[in-house]
Amino acid sequence: MSQMELHRPIPTDRISADGLVVTITADPDECAAIARRMAIPAVRKLVCEFRLFRPAQARGGTIVADAHLRASLTRECVVTLENFKTSMDQRFRLRFVPAGQEIDDEDPESDDEIGYDGTALDLGEVAVEQLALDLDPYPRKPGAELPPEANDEQEGPFAALEALARRTLPS
Repeated sequence: MSQMELHRPIPTDRISADGLVVTITADPDECAAIARRMAIPAVRKLVCEFRLFRPAQARGGTIVADAHLRASLTRECVVTLENFKTSMDQRFRLRFVPAGQEIDDEDPESDDEIGYDGTALDLGEVAVEQLALDLDPYPRKPGAELPPEANDEQEGPFAALEALARRTLPS
């Protein structure tokens, strides 16, 4: 785990087959640190609720988390370069497994696995990492449109090559 802007360790011995619900809420200083880490203008709110349980059929030490992440953010529009407010509301599921017991599963539909050492899970870091995964890499302010010349395929960097290919290749 990395910078620990939102460090919330939960002892694994508190998690039973019946489950444990834990809500992680970032305070204003933590939100500012998370925004710096994500290189975005602001994280105004970050809340993640985890329902943790130990499934009976799972490998020893496996803990499953069903989680709901909600965030209010300020992003920079890739078209206008203006800041705008947006929100995120994501549900996700993952498995915590003892370090070294992770399975290299190529199925994109399977639950992600996170290895853990020791006797605690850092749910704060998990929430921050999930936020990073869910961020739109090309955020657009509502209503922002590319200028018409950006959509003109004839003016792109390969337009000259395309014209040359049309002249020299038989139809």
